[in-house]
Amino acid sequence: MFKKVLALLLVAMLSLGALVGCGAPAKEQKEEPKNKEEQQQASKETFRVGFVTDTGGIDDRSFNQGTWEGIVKYAKEKGWEEGKQYKYIQSNEEADYIPNLSAFGDEKYDLVIASGFLFKDAMKTVAPQYPDSKFALIDEVVEQPNVASIVFAEEQGSFLVGVAAAKATKTKKVGFIGGMDFPLIRKFHAGFVAGVKAVDPSIEVVAQYAGDFGNPGLGQQIASTMYEQGVDVIYHAAGGTGNGVINEAKNRVENGQEVWVIGVDKDQYEDGKLSNGKSVVLTSMMKRVDVAAYNIIEATQKGEFPGGKVTKLTLAENGVGIPEKNPNLSDDIIKTINEYKEKIIKGEIEVPTTIK
Repeated sequence: MFKKVLALLLVAMLSLGALVGCGAPAKEQKEEPKNKEEQQQASKETFRVGFVTDTGGIDDRSFNQGTWEGIVKYAKEKGWEEGKQYKYIQSNEEADYIPNLSAFGDEKYDLVIASGFLFKDAMKTVAPQYPDSKFALIDEVVEQPNVASIVFAEEQGSFLVGVAAAKATKTKKVGFIGGMDFPLIRKFHAGFVAGVKAVDPSIEVVAQYAGDFGNPGLGQQIASTMYEQGVDVIYHAAGGTGNGVINEAKNRVENGQEVWVIGVDKDQYEDGKLSNGKSVVLTSMMKRVDVAAYNIIEATQKGEFPGGKVTKLTLAENGVGIPEKNPNLSDDIIKTINEYKEKIIKGEIEVPTTIK
């Protein structure tokens, strides 16, 4: 009798276990951790780039625009959507720098790019507050582990356009207009003067600083005064203010005067176009900020962000120079420019960075 009862109890217990097993919710399966390649792919899909402009504006036809073009080129190749994977914030005044950089930091953007040496103090303030964010500063150096600094040998490229100006001038009087009187802009000034004097020491160089990078009216006024003084070639390193220099040159050429202007940062030939299809832009001193922006995004996405390092782009890396096409430069001028370029690259000529 005892054995029979025990057998019945065992059957009941087994049946109850089966019922409980059927009724219990299935255990959630844990996702297997992603391998390195999957993690990198996921990171690429969510990667975001923020760009903070300098005061000249996104369409300054100079430094900001060139940087943005590099970002847009990379974004289009990746099929990114503006406003989602990349966007910019406009700075209307220097007081906007810190809040604009911080806005991208708050939103945890993967890479924040700032264009212009005026961002130095703001970057020094903001970067330490967002140690997990990566920042890139174009045109200045900030020594922080999460900041990649990118600078250029502006004096070298300016030397080459100085050679062009010296070869093109008929009055033996050329001009330089700087945006603001800072050490960086003096590199443009010094290189330009050195290039002019290398060709002909007797050529006079007239220079003036506008004190503003975003005032085309002031740029036009200064250019008008220089042209009236007999200057026939003006090199500007003045951002948006330089657009006024180009406009003044266009007005004078349309009225029969023979003058030239040399652009900066990007090829400004199209900006100098006249009604007859020709341009008042003799050539341009290009700082490949577009390449700098493109390269830093690419490096960051690959996990090769150069935090705490300084990357310098010179003539040797084609980081500075003149455009490949220069319709207003004769073959003789281009030949002379290339000869000086080789001497600089080889170290036979050391271009000054300051005006003595």
